[in-house]
Amino acid sequence: MEALIIILTITMLCVTLAPLLPSNHWLCRVWEFPRVQIAVITICLLVASLFIASPITQIALVITNGLVSIYQLAWIFPYTRLYPIKVPKAQASNHAQSIKILTSNVLMPNHSAEKLIELVLLHQPDVIVTLETDTWWQEAMEPIHIDYPHRVNQPLDNLYGMHLYSKYALEDVKVRDLIEDGVPSIHCYLMLKNELRVKCHFLHPAPPSPTENERSTPRDRELLLIAREVADKTEPTIVTGDLNDVAWSPTTRAFRRISGLKDPRMGRGMFNTFHADYPFLRWPLDHIFHSDHFTLGTIQRMPSIDSDHFPLLSELVYEED
Repeated sequence: MEALIIILTITMLCVTLAPLLPSNHWLCRVWEFPRVQIAVITICLLVASLFIASPITQIALVITNGLVSIYQLAWIFPYTRLYPIKVPKAQASNHAQSIKILTSNVLMPNHSAEKLIELVLLHQPDVIVTLETDTWWQEAMEPIHIDYPHRVNQPLDNLYGMHLYSKYALEDVKVRDLIEDGVPSIHCYLMLKNELRVKCHFLHPAPPSPTENERSTPRDRELLLIAREVADKTEPTIVTGDLNDVAWSPTTRAFRRISGLKDPRMGRGMFNTFHADYPFLRWPLDHIFHSDHFTLGTIQRMPSIDSDHFPLLSELVYEED
């Protein structure tokens, strides 16, 4: 048992230090994701270390696991209810100028379109963003077309297809491959009531992984490119999608700092959307960020649609000056 505790402690220390290395290789950056899981494991190891017979070994293990767990918890702390809320709750009387957005990575081989359509009919979002959607999904979602007359179709069979459905009119629509060919993003204005224009960016950069990009550089460049684009803008702005990055990563922190956009999850919870099939291996990959023009109506993780991601439903309320 003592040998196992030592081996696990060394392993947790190594994966904690790996993201600090000056490398964008996925083997280093992937360990930014499971900080909750590493914290839980090291806390358990700390408790187990108290039963080690050797005083020197016990002290070393307790200190190591204690420091690792504190370090990991510090990263995720802003996404707990103990942290101050950064985006105020909208007043019930102010929902006239609201935008309800449903973001869903459907997992392209998944063909349970009826489950997504059921969520749409139940919650009636104003905007739907589907990711990993191909031609099959485009055709399967046709039953909602009557309620969503404004659409942008970008079907692809490479796991980076994207579709936008809106009850509001769209203006200045652009589909851009920001960094990599075949990895599109959608950029447009939503035309709300009273001629209110909201700039929207819908993203799905490729992740660092052994099956995608060996390094995180393309994803990081895409996120920071959009951050710089919106940094000097004063118009109402929303950025949402599957960013293939966790809320607490250095890249997402840099995105918030540079863009000036707010994360409504801070102080409310993690809203882990991936992986739907493995409860202990979940983290927040699907995001929504917005400018100071908005308060939060609701944010909810939706039930499974048989994808590896849960859909995310958010309602943002525009606040008049």
